[in-house]
Amino acid sequence: MSIEIRPASVFADVRAVIGPKSPTATVCWCLSHRIPSKLNNSLRGPARGELVAELCKAEIAPGVLAYDGDTPVGWAGVAPRADTTYAHNRRIPHVDDLPVWSLWCIRVRPGHRGQGISHHLITGAVEFARAHKAPAIEAYPLDNGDAKVDLTMAYAGLRKNFEHAGFTKAADTTSTLAGHPRILMRLPLT
Repeated sequence: MSIEIRPASVFADVRAVIGPKSPTATVCWCLSHRIPSKLNNSLRGPARGELVAELCKAEIAPGVLAYDGDTPVGWAGVAPRADTTYAHNRRIPHVDDLPVWSLWCIRVRPGHRGQGISHHLITGAVEFARAHKAPAIEAYPLDNGDAKVDLTMAYAGLRKNFEHAGFTKAADTTSTLAGHPRILMRLPLT
């Protein structure tokens, strides 16, 4: 298996990884931290996918995709923190005034998990942020130690995977997910 990371600019491929099985379903589409809460709560069914399709056309793609050959197998949501809800999140602190990027979601398709794809996604997101001149990248993973995490709630990533990629803990947060504390981890890029 040879995994390649590319900008998430092909909507059909993004839909294959994070879109719902039913076009009328109201699922995240990785918009929960991308857009203001009021807009996120107002979008229903196909409108969510339509917004993601527009994001895929933007100058800066809404994230990165992992491909096994031509098959999209994973997603990472990554963008300037200022363009996400983390810009005003009261539970996730700001370490300083640097215009950092946020990496807030990692998803690997069923049937492809347990093969190290999340590691490729983290590395690809870091390179994507670096290519766009980000001074640093942050993530807000679960600090779960050796405890198991429900895969549905593991989208934020796990501390050990970010440590493996060179991130270090920069701050505690008051955020929890699936009963586990989240921490702010950062990797300088310049």
